[in-house]
Amino acid sequence: MRKAKTFFLNGEEYRTINVITLLDLIYYFNYNSSLLVLEYNNFICNKENWDKIYIADKDKIEIITIVGGG
Repeated sequence: MRKAKTFFLNGEEYRTINVITLLDLIYYFNYNSSLLVLEYNNFICNKENWDKIYIADKDKIEIITIVGGG
């Protein structure tokens, strides 16, 4: 049996037993990946690495969406 991992997304606590990447998380929550900045454990995470970084227990993720307008 896999142990549940707890992670924090934008200050909210979530739990999963699945193995997921940052990119999986973006797709799951239906974010537009071209209009966001992702902070992973206090570091800005390059978009090319989103599919290579797996969510671990106690990770802190902040997703900031970019909104344009005039």
